[in-house]
Amino acid sequence: MKTKAWEQTFETFAQELLDELQVPGAVVAVAKDGELIYEKGFGYRDREAQLPPDLETVFGIGSITKSFTCVAIMQLQEEGKLSVHDPVVTYLPEFRTPDEEHTRKVTIHHFMTHTPGLPPLSSLIPAMLRSMQDDPAAEELLKHPEFAEKEPIDTFEQLMAYIGDQPIELLGPPGTEFSYSNDAFGLLGAIIERVSGKSFEDYVKDHILQPLGMDRSVFFVEELDDDNHSVLYSTREKDGAKEVYRAPIWWDSPSMRAAGFLKASARDMLRYAELYRTGGIAGGSSLLTPDSVTQMVSPHAKVDALRSYGYGLGMLSFAEGVTLIQHTGGLKGITAHMLILPEAGLTGILLTNVDDAPITELTLGLLNSLFDRPLKTPFATFADYEVPLARMKSYAGAFKSGEGDEVTIQLDEEAGQLHIQMGKETLPLRSIGEDAFLFTRREIDTLVRFVRNQDGEIKRFALGSRQLPKVES
Repeated sequence: MKTKAWEQTFETFAQELLDELQVPGAVVAVAKDGELIYEKGFGYRDREAQLPPDLETVFGIGSITKSFTCVAIMQLQEEGKLSVHDPVVTYLPEFRTPDEEHTRKVTIHHFMTHTPGLPPLSSLIPAMLRSMQDDPAAEELLKHPEFAEKEPIDTFEQLMAYIGDQPIELLGPPGTEFSYSNDAFGLLGAIIERVSGKSFEDYVKDHILQPLGMDRSVFFVEELDDDNHSVLYSTREKDGAKEVYRAPIWWDSPSMRAAGFLKASARDMLRYAELYRTGGIAGGSSLLTPDSVTQMVSPHAKVDALRSYGYGLGMLSFAEGVTLIQHTGGLKGITAHMLILPEAGLTGILLTNVDDAPITELTLGLLNSLFDRPLKTPFATFADYEVPLARMKSYAGAFKSGEGDEVTIQLDEEAGQLHIQMGKETLPLRSIGEDAFLFTRREIDTLVRFVRNQDGEIKRFALGSRQLPKVES
């Protein structure tokens, strides 16, 4: 088949971007109406051995796993074994928050939509601790005061006890505040186990992977009968410059596998993405009813001015009459993006083998190429919003989450300009609405907002998908 002009344009753009940011390897694949129309492997799945990736190469998919978890919940609902509107404590009586009444009101739906009112917690590192302790790539991270001397969280019961012991301030009543929660999704795995009588991993294999013919999708690469999987790479600063280095140990978390630890090939992921394009049918198997799929891809929770969240999937308006259903994934050695545009009949998957790869830029370039738009056309444009200087002063402060994310908002009064400082990077903030701003990094806009309490005081800063509590003015 003759190469289309968009393919050459996209591949030139992608290769330059991957080279600039030192991404060892990537696979990009697109299907139209269920038929593969584009596939491309970039670089190497194993840089040192010079082994290229292909459609069958198994990569980590990180948090895209969350959509599989929600498929399992919807299947159990279809069988009458639970309802998404059941209280979590019906199945997990050990689950606790600082407020007993709040705890009783949290439902499975709230877990699936990241709206149980939990702020970002420090549990993911302890939950991965067993796999991190022998990994040289984790050495510096484990020295961080937030994570030093933490006990491992190996079971669902330990995870619930850990959450219950945290001295946290809840974000608001269940269902009112969106903040991404790996903890909630980890505990969805516990609900699946208790209701189905199977381990979470076995349930996913038996009820999702096998029916779809996803024979190159595993929780452990040791299950594969060949070595066609990505080697993991990570980044560090060396002599003032970025260094990408081989870091082959896969991190794992028995208590949070439902939140982000599945691995899969691009071919398998295209097969899986068909579920959301077709209303529940893929590979000749009917995994969900159309109604269940509709519930999964409905915008239950508002993330920001552009994005909403359903059940384990995000969505936004991409073009007139076209919705982009999506989820990203990231861990050490993993950056991934799944996308479905049902009205256009398109599904796609982008997989890389390094953390913090430019996945959003790649995705945007791919979508713009497919829709015959300039490569760097943004997802959306926003008009400027005038903010008085007195109000700007109220935004300044430091914000920090239990996960270790930390930002400082600074005001240059003379210029009337707010800046966001993240690590060594400082970027200007542009106002786009009431308490809403954006910053631009690598030509990609990130929407942020300030969250106030009932008295109008700023309490938190919503960065991407997480709410970071204010720690000082």
